[in-house]
Amino acid sequence: MPELPEVETVKNELAPHIIGRCITGVTLLWEGIVKAPSVKEFCLRIAGYEITDISRHGKYLIVSLNSGDKLVLHLKMTGSLILQKNDAELPKYTRAIIHLDSGQNICFRDPRKFGVLKLVQNTKEIDAKLGPEPLEASFTLNIFAERLANRKAPIKALLLDQKFLAGVGNMYADEALFAAKIDPRRASNSLKKPEIKRLYHAIRDALTEGIKYGGASIVTYYHPDGSKGTAHQYFNVAHGRNKSCPVCGGPVERIVVRGRGTYYCPKCQK
Repeated sequence: MPELPEVETVKNELAPHIIGRCITGVTLLWEGIVKAPSVKEFCLRIAGYEITDISRHGKYLIVSLNSGDKLVLHLKMTGSLILQKNDAELPKYTRAIIHLDSGQNICFRDPRKFGVLKLVQNTKEIDAKLGPEPLEASFTLNIFAERLANRKAPIKALLLDQKFLAGVGNMYADEALFAAKIDPRRASNSLKKPEIKRLYHAIRDALTEGIKYGGASIVTYYHPDGSKGTAHQYFNVAHGRNKSCPVCGGPVERIVVRGRGTYYCPKCQK
């Protein structure tokens, strides 16, 4: 699933091509991608309006229109946004096409059909579902420690809870826990102050590195120009089946924590 670094990369790369452009229409090749409002109203309300901004909150992309509406996109597990000329061959698994007055299209490619398009007047419903942004200056070490207190869930599971932190997913949680030398099964409230500090910085470092390398293209994630990210080439343990720990040389193991596949080094993360 595209996580914070992947969605941030898409936002950054789309922005110069779409801000200031007008949406001339939308073609839905699978109407189920539209979750709100009705398909008919969605198509009517989006056409003819200028894109004034694009932002990210957690794993959501939010495209602001000069009508006051906001187009909310969630790539879910297998979604990608591909920017191409309107006469180019559509990417396989394209579910929706947003047409721009520049002669380009934004193609929402989604093999497994989990992706979401919504047109809303505000993002209050989304904001209420999400915790703090881990890369924002306002997310301090003290706030992180306070949010961990009295939480009994395994730390890996808690990091994936979007109400706890916005945007962290499976890959970067595994990387952060490895860097902090913390067993992913540890109860969150069992972490000591030095461990909390290490994990706080490890989360921010893992996400920052992910953005630096354009996100991780494990299976289905692509940049808007169709190229792949390279962040996965620098992972230590994430998706590391049959790999060796870069620190101790021991085998990276896969376990399941609250239903989520988790990669870690048993020796380094005791």
